[in-house]
Amino acid sequence: MTIPLFSRRVALLGGAGLLAAPAIVRAQGAPAAPAGAAGQVIDINRARTDPIPIALPDFAGSSPAAQQLGQNITRVISNNLKNSGLFRPVDRAAFIQSPEAAAATPRFQDWRVVGAQALVTGRAEPQGDRSRIEFRLWEVNSEQQLQGTAYTANAANWRQIAHVISDVIYERMLGEKGYFDTRIVYVAESGPRDRRNRRLAIMDQDGENNRFLTDGNFQALSPRFHPNARQIAFMSYANNNPRVFLFNLDSGRQEVLGNFQGMTLSPRFSPDGRNVVLSSTRGGDANIFVVDLASRRERQLTSGGGLDVSPCYSPDGTQIVFNSDRGGDQQLYIMDANGGGARRISFGNGRYATPVWSPRGDLIAFTRMGGGRFAIGVMRPDGSGERILSEGWSMESPSFAPNGRVLTFYRESQARDSRGGGYSSRLSMIDIAGFNERQVITPTDASEPNWSPLLSS
Repeated sequence: MTIPLFSRRVALLGGAGLLAAPAIVRAQGAPAAPAGAAGQVIDINRARTDPIPIALPDFAGSSPAAQQLGQNITRVISNNLKNSGLFRPVDRAAFIQSPEAAAATPRFQDWRVVGAQALVTGRAEPQGDRSRIEFRLWEVNSEQQLQGTAYTANAANWRQIAHVISDVIYERMLGEKGYFDTRIVYVAESGPRDRRNRRLAIMDQDGENNRFLTDGNFQALSPRFHPNARQIAFMSYANNNPRVFLFNLDSGRQEVLGNFQGMTLSPRFSPDGRNVVLSSTRGGDANIFVVDLASRRERQLTSGGGLDVSPCYSPDGTQIVFNSDRGGDQQLYIMDANGGGARRISFGNGRYATPVWSPRGDLIAFTRMGGGRFAIGVMRPDGSGERILSEGWSMESPSFAPNGRVLTFYRESQARDSRGGGYSSRLSMIDIAGFNERQVITPTDASEPNWSPLLSS
């Protein structure tokens, strides 16, 4: 039996790339193998209620080291797909065919018997300081190969290859881009609530490869990724002067965005990466400004009494959503990117904050506060279709995955910890339909997460 395998050599850079988004260079690329008549994508709404049963035997290898690498990669892929809530990995105890035999030629009857709809086979081979990793995605009932790809990667970056493979499986089965080859930057918190230490940290979306970016000498808040995923804007209290800073993930260098009048806060990059939109407090009010990154010149977008904060561009860069108390209560507004035509879009019970536009452009996520409780919700850009996804004692700062299907946010709890502390703060993820909420484990308390774009796009 001849099994086609499309080759894609992938170089993952190490060194400075421990903090930076590892670059993926494609050579001799090829499109995915066509699914054929039987290879139909599955509707995501259906997968939410009936997750896709998928068999993931360990990737085969010719040596104990290769077999361990294969096991590690398969474990990451399985966890990614399971955590999405859209896939159900088949119990390994039910497997009939061995991983080595399946990697050579799948015996599809063995996989139909255990209820698998999809099958992933592969092989991993260390080659000095690099590894060759190949995988195939099969549709069990039709016995068709849906994808076959080979990667050559820096051995230290096998985990990213596992995330890339997870994204390929997600897209081939569901017809939409995945979100596994991404990172999350957040505020790592420690210490008593009245003397909180806050520093920036970054990790893979599954909580692995956690790194602290700042040393905690100054408080750091509201980190936001650049569209290229290699730079972060954040607010720092360096020298007791709250200003927006830029952090370069390649070099680790920090620089102030500009010595502008007043306190600058809540930064966010424009979709083209050329500007930063932020809020600045001057004379008792807070207004929204845009700063050109090349010239560092600022331009004021809003004016008048009140507090205009938390601006966020639409994906096409033509509009900005923000929250303001200009009408007497804190609500969400949308304006043109040049500052004109502001109109209110939130009309529910309570106060609204921290709006963020979905990368798909179809939704705006927000925090709502009222009746002594907080909620994370979404609405359409015209304010219609408001839905609450999760409620609790305290939760804030939603951020979309790059495919717009999942949100991360942080949730505070009043449960006392082992040190007698009064509360804890943890990151959570939830599907935009309001199902599959789960906690993301971090080394410290965590808040204000922001999701990166796909690193390998």
